[in-house]
Amino acid sequence: MAVRILVDSTFDFTDEQLSLTGIEVVRLHVNFGGEDFVDGVDITPAGFYERLIESDVLPTTSQAAPADFSEAFGRLTANGDTVVCLTISSKLSGTYQSAVIAAEDYAGSVRVVDSLNVALGAQILARYAYRLAAGGLGMDAVADELERVKGCVHIIALLDTLEYLKRGGRISAAAAAVGGVFSIKPVITIREGAVAVIGKARGSKNGENLLSQLIEKYGVDFSMPYVLGYTGLSDALLQKYKADSARLWTGYAKDLPVSVVGSVVGTHAGPGAIAVAFFGLREREEN
Repeated sequence: MAVRILVDSTFDFTDEQLSLTGIEVVRLHVNFGGEDFVDGVDITPAGFYERLIESDVLPTTSQAAPADFSEAFGRLTANGDTVVCLTISSKLSGTYQSAVIAAEDYAGSVRVVDSLNVALGAQILARYAYRLAAGGLGMDAVADELERVKGCVHIIALLDTLEYLKRGGRISAAAAAVGGVFSIKPVITIREGAVAVIGKARGSKNGENLLSQLIEKYGVDFSMPYVLGYTGLSDALLQKYKADSARLWTGYAKDLPVSVVGSVVGTHAGPGAIAVAFFGLREREEN
């Protein structure tokens, strides 16, 4: 019997990655002006960002329901397999609670882990879970190890604009206006499961430098999964950053996996963001 890995759609795995690993997904929803889309099924990242750029109304997102997880748990455990389920941070979505409610009917067969992260940060934790399960560890051993290491997961992102944070009610209109005038690029991370602004830089070049400084501060554990990502219709900004920050990776990484951030997280980050997720040699700051 196998240990199956189940995640929600904010982990932003591609269909090809899911096919190769057998990781399963419970989907969240995105709503544009009354039109509902299943994340990653009814709307692609490209289609989402085209709508986001053109729309005057910010889309809304909705969590996965307990019934969605219950269906997945029942299907995956039907032949005796067990499940380790990872979700977006409980401080960012009710999806974790939905999974916990559903798991009550599958005691001994399902463990739910709150990633305390989002998007690429959660994705690399799931990649590690898959590695552990493929290596033969049982459900409880995999879940316990994820609980142990999740505090070492870092995601650091450079946003292109404060506009989408403003439209989502995260910052004031005045703060967003100042950012636009002075080309201020915010750098964000996840702390204690929630979004935190950890720096602001004037212009993209300074923003990239700050991003690299923070990566160096924590150190990258290259024996663990890592991934770079971007939002929007083009990865040009990320490719430029990869070239400019080559010293961080050359001689350490054979390749740099790249992932596009999907519609749920993209709603709040907006297009033109770049991000790096990795297991640090030092834990995240929690204060």
